[in-house]
Amino acid sequence: MSYPEKLLADDERVVEHLHPHWIVLVIPTLWFLLLCAATGAAIAFKPDGTTGNVFLIAVGIVAFVLFCWLCVGPWLSWRTTHYVITTHRILIRRGILHHTGRDITLGRISDVGFVRTLWDRLVNAGTLTIESAGEHGQETLRDVPHSDLIQQTINRLIEEDQDRRAREAWQGGGGPGYPGQQQFAPPQQQYPPTQQIPNPTQQYPAGYPQGQQYPGQPPSPNYPPQR
Repeated sequence: MSYPEKLLADDERVVEHLHPHWIVLVIPTLWFLLLCAATGAAIAFKPDGTTGNVFLIAVGIVAFVLFCWLCVGPWLSWRTTHYVITTHRILIRRGILHHTGRDITLGRISDVGFVRTLWDRLVNAGTLTIESAGEHGQETLRDVPHSDLIQQTINRLIEEDQDRRAREAWQGGGGPGYPGQQQFAPPQQQYPPTQQIPNPTQQYPAGYPQGQQYPGQPPSPNYPPQR
């Protein structure tokens, strides 16, 4: 069963959706077989008469309670435990009547390790340990199928998430915590128009009245007469 897409972000997709390894159901299955054998033996050797009927009722009640506790309970616990790995985070959901959950974003994960005993190697399972920032920094996922491959997958997704965030920051994509990059063109510097400074050494022609504009000469500023 796939994880509900309505709980995911627009650009988020599920990479792995896991339950604990099926090995956790071996002991409940053995209990089921043992209960069936014990109940069959009790029915075969029940007393006769009214005592036998009361005995069968008592055996049925005890067998039903043990069946719910030792068989149905572990099976529902396995079925309602979800390890969901997406391109943005890791979602952990547990519980039948009392639900618990935790979301760990990939950017907050600092280390991912796994432990596999000899038995785990035989059944291809293991225990994952996820270190992250926060009050509850360590999360342990037990009986994870293919724990070594899942660890490599998480590390790869962490690198891809870092690249995605950096790319969004560079492109101004509005990623969380990254201001958008804006391109600014340097303003063109305005320079004053070139002014022609009159040559103070320029001589007026003989007989030309001074104080008048000489042809081709820029106008000179009018200064008040000196007193």
